[in-house]
Amino acid sequence: MAEYEKKDDKSKGGILLMGALIGALTGLGAAYLLTRNAEKEGETLSLTSGQGLKLGLLILGTLRQIMQLDDGKPKGK
Repeated sequence: MAEYEKKDDKSKGGILLMGALIGALTGLGAAYLLTRNAEKEGETLSLTSGQGLKLGLLILGTLRQIMQLDDGKPKGK
């Protein structure tokens, strides 16, 4: 039983690591696109409070959708 728990901890750690890497790369890509678009328009990058609120709500909605991927129902083995 303890061996199974060790495997579960390893897979959990791997999932957390992959999630962190994907989140970091996604954030980096978004920042790059925002700055590139601002440079193309010849403006400085600025987000209004309304735009920040919209972005935050979009991120929360995305996280909610990810959490619903596993709806908590037992899976058949």
